[in-house]
Amino acid sequence: MRIPTPLRAYTDGAKEVDVDGATVDDLLRALDERFPGIRFRVVDEQGRLRKHMKVFVGPDSVRDLSTPVAEVDEVTLMQALSGG
Repeated sequence: MRIPTPLRAYTDGAKEVDVDGATVDDLLRALDERFPGIRFRVVDEQGRLRKHMKVFVGPDSVRDLSTPVAEVDEVTLMQALSGG
């Protein structure tokens, strides 16, 4: 899983992390087991992807955490930045 710069403080600076799971949610839970607190930055209290977060499975943007992933899929987290 590729980690955006603003969340790398949770992954000890790692840009990419290997995690296993059958769905996007499984991957995020595995990521949170390894790096506690990171899932809350991506998923809200209702279990939905936060509005400022994007998840790509390969080239496809997904919003449904139950989206299946294959072992060979590259999953990328992206965080929108605001400013002016």
